[in-house]
Amino acid sequence: MNAAQPTNDLAATVGEGGVAFGVLDDAYSPTLVEFYGELGADFVWVDLEHGGPSARDAGRVEDLLRAAERTGVELLVRLPDSDPTLVRKALDLGVRNAFLPRVKTADEVREAVRSARFRYEDGPGDRGLASPRASRWGLADDYVAAEDEETLVGATIETAESVENVDEILAVPELGFVFIGPFDLSVALGHPGELDHPDVRDAVETVRSAAVEAGVPVGGLGFGPDDAAEKAANGYQIVNLGSTTGALEGAVTGWLDDVERTDD
Repeated sequence: MNAAQPTNDLAATVGEGGVAFGVLDDAYSPTLVEFYGELGADFVWVDLEHGGPSARDAGRVEDLLRAAERTGVELLVRLPDSDPTLVRKALDLGVRNAFLPRVKTADEVREAVRSARFRYEDGPGDRGLASPRASRWGLADDYVAAEDEETLVGATIETAESVENVDEILAVPELGFVFIGPFDLSVALGHPGELDHPDVRDAVETVRSAAVEAGVPVGGLGFGPDDAAEKAANGYQIVNLGSTTGALEGAVTGWLDDVERTDD
């Protein structure tokens, strides 16, 4: 009995011109990933660059994927490196939405995107063909075509070189999206943490406007509801609303403040 391959709702949303809103789970908890799906998030971002399990820890990554699949939320995985072997590993585990950190050149991005495809630019791709979890251990119908159709590979624009090369990066065939990383970009431009510095703001706008012009979906961080809404209105299609620890900080601090006021 063959298994039907699931569709990628995140890819469908951005492909249709919509906006996806999600949450960074920096606790790397399957329970929370599942819960965010119940709450209606479009995606849960799991950042394997700055924390969490190793991208090669199949068991941990599969647990996060199963939690997402349980409630129909898409897992958005940032890999710790643009090494094509990591891309192939993540996809074989069942990741459908992966993006690269700290890219610099179009060639680097093209190599990673090609490693996620069985067929690429009317020629051969560079993804290995086996019977991994992504293929339902060989039971999936039309595995090759479905994976090429449903897999989304993006790149974080957060280095000075990537801003300089943004037009070439955006021209990479089958690039799924670019994600603007303002924090690392502020470091790269010599203004660590100064997101409002004119150099940082100009770089962010350069990438945003170029991506919108090129028709490549652009993602980024929403700093509160108003900023998230403004980003969505200005062409962002993948918007992260906050993090697990950020939400907990706000809630628990509020509780503690209320208790202290009551005690007074």
